[in-house]
Amino acid sequence: MRINKLVGAVALSVGAAAAVRAWERRAPLDFQDKVVLITGGARGLGLVLARQLAAEGARLALVARTQAELDAATAELRASGADVLAFAADLREADQATEAVERTVAHYGRLDVLINNAGVIQAGPLAHMQVADFADSLAIHFWAPLHTARAAVPHLRAAGGGRIVNIASLRGRVAVPHLAPYAAGKFALVGLSDALRTELAAEGIRVTTVAPGLLRTGSPPNALFKGRHHTEYTLFAILGALPGLTVDAESAARQIVTACRYGVPELTIGLPAQIAAKANVLFPGATALVQQTITRLLPPPTGPQGDQARTGWDSQTALAPSLLTHLSDTATAANNEQPHHG
Repeated sequence: MRINKLVGAVALSVGAAAAVRAWERRAPLDFQDKVVLITGGARGLGLVLARQLAAEGARLALVARTQAELDAATAELRASGADVLAFAADLREADQATEAVERTVAHYGRLDVLINNAGVIQAGPLAHMQVADFADSLAIHFWAPLHTARAAVPHLRAAGGGRIVNIASLRGRVAVPHLAPYAAGKFALVGLSDALRTELAAEGIRVTTVAPGLLRTGSPPNALFKGRHHTEYTLFAILGALPGLTVDAESAARQIVTACRYGVPELTIGLPAQIAAKANVLFPGATALVQQTITRLLPPPTGPQGDQARTGWDSQTALAPSLLTHLSDTATAANNEQPHHG
């Protein structure tokens, strides 16, 4: 009897999953001439997404905080024939987030897709993190997506529905040591994204929560580090370049574009990330033990100088950059992650 019940439960689960997939794929979005607003679109994953969406005929609006980075990204995209609007804004401010959406609609006449991709990484021991670090992470990972989503929804509704894609992180589902502010912000974004999906589905607006594992976008030099800056950066850069453990930005972007096209509710990128997410749910005690072991292996806190945040560019060592970080360094050069002065 128990075996029959188990078989029945498995069959029901498989059937339900198949029905959900069929429902999700009933109306794929054609990106041709669709207007896509990408926050943090001047470099890294945001720029790679812009390239791929432009190749599908999308009209782009890119928002970032640094005008020089936007200028470089825009020049590249327009040279390939893309239709691009780009402007600097600090989306942590509600009025600037609203203005970004309104400028996009004023220029193109509509909005079809919002991709909340902007982010910041602060790495280092918890002992060196201040309340301001957590506030900044929440500002860019939670408040900025909330501001843009609130401004975008009326326009998505007017267009007959649309897509919102929130680029969270595996760290928004499984916290790891030395990334406490980042994890807090991404956990908040996952909750917001899931709530938006539930509330907006009835209006035809599909919301996708993306939880990437380690990606080779080229971002480590622009991350912020506290504690033993050189050691923290070296470990971060090497781990972020290891094949097998990381996913290249182009592959990740293709998965995100496909998830957006079909309105997939959730996307976890990378086999290690998928395993970690499931392990955290099924074996929380074992996961906590692993995290504690990792913490003991990481650099301990240092003196007051460790409270100062430094970029990866200011924390380089003989091992980073090196052959060990080659894949990530290549992405840094390819995805507009190098310093701009202008």
